[in-house]
Amino acid sequence: MRVVDMHCDTICEIYEGRKRGEEVGLRTSGLHLDLEKMKRGDYGLQNFAVYVHLRRTEEPFRQAMEMIDLFCREMEANKDLISPVTSYKDIENNWKQNRMSAMLTMEEGGVCLGDVRLLRNFYRLGVRMMTLTWNFPNELGYSNRTVAEGPEKGCYPDTEHGLTERGLEFLAEMERLGMIIDISHLNDAGIWDVFSHTRKPFVASHSNARALAGHPRNLTDEMIRCLGERGGVAGINYYAGFLRDWKPGEEKVSRLSHMVSHMKHMKNTGGIGCVGLGSDFDGIVGTLELRDASCLPLLEEEMRRQGFLPSEIQAVFHGNVLRVYREILS
Repeated sequence: MRVVDMHCDTICEIYEGRKRGEEVGLRTSGLHLDLEKMKRGDYGLQNFAVYVHLRRTEEPFRQAMEMIDLFCREMEANKDLISPVTSYKDIENNWKQNRMSAMLTMEEGGVCLGDVRLLRNFYRLGVRMMTLTWNFPNELGYSNRTVAEGPEKGCYPDTEHGLTERGLEFLAEMERLGMIIDISHLNDAGIWDVFSHTRKPFVASHSNARALAGHPRNLTDEMIRCLGERGGVAGINYYAGFLRDWKPGEEKVSRLSHMVSHMKHMKNTGGIGCVGLGSDFDGIVGTLELRDASCLPLLEEEMRRQGFLPSEIQAVFHGNVLRVYREILS
């Protein structure tokens, strides 16, 4: 079954590896995802995120540009297997030629430094999806509240702080450009602002159901229902910490059955049309039953075992996400 995955951090891992002097590239590696593994997993399209940790760099824009340069060089070096896409027509052409597609995305709206002109330049460079935040507040909005120290240490839903005026300006410009808005990592109040101030479908590229795993990175049932009504999609995240609520000392293992449980819940809450894939490969740690990109047929088997129809599996693996891309990237 052809795979469309809305999120991985592979470009960042290659970037960091090369800074350490390692010889690592996109074609074949020890990472969760490389082109050889993607071929074995029957990938049609992978979104490659430019991820920047705002507290580990004084020059987030420069670092983002360096990662985009890396992405472009890897695309050129591997053009026999994969091509970058910026429109739905590009995806269709690659699909017809049985060639894999790569979409450039951004995981941290703070790399724009609050300047909508930089957003437009990232679009000109091929970025077609962006999260408004990562795990820290920025010029656009807030992530879900994290208390780093003390007796209340942990992550909590932030229902108080909406998007800033600049964040609302970015929403309007992203819709105008045809850049997909990604609400993964955004706080609850910010997510509702996105619903209130946009018209088109948007995505949560790598987020699960909070009813099954209480981490605030996941979506509430009301969010899932509204996302389905809007025509948007949430990509199932493979990270164990977003799949279950674990007891202290319990070994965290990401299991296929857990992933399919979230799919079932989202299907029953927002409809099968709101469910997609967002692995977070190379951005997650721990033991994964679906250990890398070559193993996606195992997920198809588990979905069949748990009663999903062939048409539903096709919708989750690629159909739902491609529907959003067709509307936004036309």
